[in-house]
Amino acid sequence: MATPGARIAIIGGGPGGLYTAALLKRRDPDRRVTLWERTTPDRTFGFGVVLSDETLGGIEHADPAVHEALQRNFTRWDDIEIIHRNTRRTSGGHGFAALGRKRLLEILHTRCHALGVDLRPHTEAPPVQRLAETHDLVVAADGVHSTTREAYADTFRPRVTTHRCRYIWLAADFAFDAFRFEIAETEHGVMQLHGYPFAADASTVIVEMREEVWRAAGFDEATPQESVERCAKIFADALGGRPLRSNNSAWTAFRTVVNERWSHGNVVLLGDAAHTAHFSIGSGTKLAVEDALALTACLEEHPDLRSALTAYENERKPVVASTQRAALASLEWFENLALYVDQPPRRFAFNLLTRSRRVTHDNLRLRDPDFTAAVEREFGCPPGTPPMFTPFRLRGLTLRNRVVVSPMDLYSAADGIPGDLHLVHLGARALGGAALVMTEMVCVSPEGRITPGCAGLYTGRQGEAWRRITDFVHERAPGTAIGVQLGHSGRKGSTRLMWEGMDEPLPDGNWPLVAASPLPYKPGSQTPRELSRAQLTDLREQFVAAAGRAARAGFDLLELHCAHGYLLSGFLSPLTNRRTDAYGGSPARRLRFPLEVFDAVRAVWPEERPMTVRISATDWADGGTTAEDAVEIARAFAAHGADAIDVSTGQVVAEEAPEYGRSYQTPFADRIRHEARVPVIAVGAISSWDDVNSLLLAGRADLCALARPHLYDPHWTLHAAAEQGYDGPGALWPAPYRAGSRPPRTGRTDAPKPRLTLGS
Repeated sequence: MATPGARIAIIGGGPGGLYTAALLKRRDPDRRVTLWERTTPDRTFGFGVVLSDETLGGIEHADPAVHEALQRNFTRWDDIEIIHRNTRRTSGGHGFAALGRKRLLEILHTRCHALGVDLRPHTEAPPVQRLAETHDLVVAADGVHSTTREAYADTFRPRVTTHRCRYIWLAADFAFDAFRFEIAETEHGVMQLHGYPFAADASTVIVEMREEVWRAAGFDEATPQESVERCAKIFADALGGRPLRSNNSAWTAFRTVVNERWSHGNVVLLGDAAHTAHFSIGSGTKLAVEDALALTACLEEHPDLRSALTAYENERKPVVASTQRAALASLEWFENLALYVDQPPRRFAFNLLTRSRRVTHDNLRLRDPDFTAAVEREFGCPPGTPPMFTPFRLRGLTLRNRVVVSPMDLYSAADGIPGDLHLVHLGARALGGAALVMTEMVCVSPEGRITPGCAGLYTGRQGEAWRRITDFVHERAPGTAIGVQLGHSGRKGSTRLMWEGMDEPLPDGNWPLVAASPLPYKPGSQTPRELSRAQLTDLREQFVAAAGRAARAGFDLLELHCAHGYLLSGFLSPLTNRRTDAYGGSPARRLRFPLEVFDAVRAVWPEERPMTVRISATDWADGGTTAEDAVEIARAFAAHGADAIDVSTGQVVAEEAPEYGRSYQTPFADRIRHEARVPVIAVGAISSWDDVNSLLLAGRADLCALARPHLYDPHWTLHAAAEQGYDGPGALWPAPYRAGSRPPRTGRTDAPKPRLTLGS
């Protein structure tokens, strides 16, 4: 924005607003930059802020004077300490830099004064509409309670989510020697302390707990001073008996702010006004400073304000979204802290350190190899064995590693008979090193198919065709197990092949559909008939007959498909089961038919072979199955003999709104594993061997199922072993492939360099 003498208004005197003012004025001294702030640094909330080396690098490049002042005031440390049940675990190599929030604001105030920014402390900003009329640009850095955001809510379309913990910012007059997490298991529930130094003689202390714990402990009725004193008493060991102090501190619940848009005309949001990220990953100030850097750069790089603000939003939104996903994972981990307190101390510490999924097994091994090795030994890893290559037992089946090839529909069967593509697809992945290879959903009747290309087990010929495939796996990939997933499409049947139009009805040749209730999947879909009691009995027997054929076909494991809106899933969800008989209504009644099917199948499935159940742990829709419901569903199946729960989500109703992201479904598996106390298979955007190792070592899953990575690379598991330098029994290369067990050379990079200059 190269407007000569441009007038810029900034609302909010936090780090983001002040740093924006300093940058804009420094880059163009002719700009008239005015900043309104309601308070002064001595009235600020919080005590210390943490900045990353990456952010500091940006500050150094943009304004060396600010960077130099920060460097003189930083407190630095490398360790994280986790105190859990009187056991201290320390992990090093993390690298933190912090300083007092007041000192940060003083540095930025000083810089703004030196550059000629018009600072107006103790002054409420004029209404944003008026500022927009009298200024070329209005930067709204007015925080989580932004009045600007609310004034233009129709444009910004904010979503504000209030979370389930209460926390309070406090300080101690001494410096912790590490980033400290301490867990207190009280008579009222679990409480946690987050502490870190920000000066040679001062530390930030945040005390946090679930809302119900906060109320049970009486904090809702305590005075501010009583809260401070009680927190100091609860965490007396961490504080060495020293007191805590506050700065007008109050208990609050964290609010995650997301805006669909960040600008309106010449008004733009920045920092907490645009987005928030939970304090447990220390990114609030970092994000605000990075916003300021990006906004300033975009204003210089683009010829007009509109394109500059569009570029700013396009640049920052993906970065912020990634940070918010990590922050939400961390926040939810602490909300559910009570699930993990029974873990062994080292596993608990590893779980805490990897909670946001930004710290992983592999980079933690680089930061602190001794700590990571100790966690691996506690997990049971033999020397030199990554967690993913440790064995796991399900009933009479021992899997040689923890990798599962997830079911992937090929839609390529003829009359339900699997053909050569199934043999090649499943056979190749069996040769690729995974411990368990799963078929696509194999249908129990012609009417139970999703598409005309779906495979079945409702005829003897189909069983014989599957036997050809299981024989190949057992003979050519010894040690690899193959499992069959049995299901019925329910209301999602009679549709086109996926690449011709997923979930779209067939243009002709449709067959009638049945379901728990007569509800079409989406507008334009066929309306199914509600199943009668007699039809339920027939369906159950179809599953039993298919299971018998699966056993004779030589499958090692059977999974009952109760997810993704197919027939059995349709009974479980209140959004798709509107029955008024014994199979609808309460959760127990909605479970009744799926459990009847499970029991009948288990009765004919060989005793030594395991059975698993795939469920949708949430419908991602209001009024549908919740994470709490999923725990009860898992408990019910486990009580009936399920050996593991395969935890997926969604695809139950067309109007779902999933929260996609890396490993986005694993928190549901984690919760089921710890609350229902049943082994779980985690699925959903798990794409790297590092993710698999991290999930297993943290205790969030027992097995990890991957689909797309195995489409990209049928030998994904063997390549994961090679990349980790592992060649043990958990990843055996087939004899004909052993010559390929090392990456091929591509070109020399270590050749001697030619002499191009003469020495002096």
